[in-house]
Amino acid sequence: MNLHQEITQLKKQKNAVILAHYYQVPEIQEVADYVGDSLGLAQKAAETNAEIIVFAGVHFMAETAKILNPNKKVLLPDLMAGCSLADSCPPEAFKKLVDAHPNHVVITYVNCSAEVKALSDIICTSSNAEKIVNSVPKDVPIIFAPDKNLGKYIQKQTGREMLLWDGACIVHEAFSLDKLLKLHQEHPEAKIIAHPESESHILQTASYVGSTAGMIKHVKTNPAKSYIVATEAGILHKMQQEVPQTTLIPAPAEEDNTCACSECAFMKMNTLQKLYDCLATETPKIEVSKTIREKAILPIEHMLELSK
Repeated sequence: MNLHQEITQLKKQKNAVILAHYYQVPEIQEVADYVGDSLGLAQKAAETNAEIIVFAGVHFMAETAKILNPNKKVLLPDLMAGCSLADSCPPEAFKKLVDAHPNHVVITYVNCSAEVKALSDIICTSSNAEKIVNSVPKDVPIIFAPDKNLGKYIQKQTGREMLLWDGACIVHEAFSLDKLLKLHQEHPEAKIIAHPESESHILQTASYVGSTAGMIKHVKTNPAKSYIVATEAGILHKMQQEVPQTTLIPAPAEEDNTCACSECAFMKMNTLQKLYDCLATETPKIEVSKTIREKAILPIEHMLELSK
């Protein structure tokens, strides 16, 4: 048997479910039970009856699954698969900001640690951030963390002034405006679509701004000959399956690398071999302390309720 078949067999034997983010390598997406964005993955993690959850993503995603499933075994193929955005918001520093603004509602983007979630009132994802912000009464001030680019975009969409944490995703800040405009000149028929974690000058070029799931839905429901896609290049695998006749071009990064696109090194740390090994040995396990979990689950459940 090949690795794909062995993983499928092991999964059945162990009553395990594999959840994978759109940014994972194609071979992991192909073996997963569900491929989605942060909101979809959180919802699937909350619904699953499997005894073991293998989270093919990054650390904060597996933590979220563990918070929602304290009695299930949650595995991450590579424990070092972190997140630059989550790392940009240390819990101790964030607590000082929250304590200094006690009258604010704290909305944090899901791309943060369990400790930061525990300091929050509501969690959001890029697909529901606008809805979550609009759910807060207009006379109540808001702290929005950790992504300043998403925060600025949501401020523009909602007209709400928010106190923004100064954090960002290095993948979405890597896009080159000059290279993007040059690429668009070479492909004038291509429509630009972008993830709201990107910087404002990139978003201004886009005909559509949305989450990974939103971008995939958009290209399906708005047929065009070609799209230039400004988010992590891993999304192109699933997107191409949905629109096989459409030309998909990754937005160019500032730095030249293997694909001249923007890739998350953390997301790409997971491999099919590591996925097999972690399912076979049931390690590495994700643990969240009871104290943190009991605080962190409240804003996640609040989000899931508002997202129904």
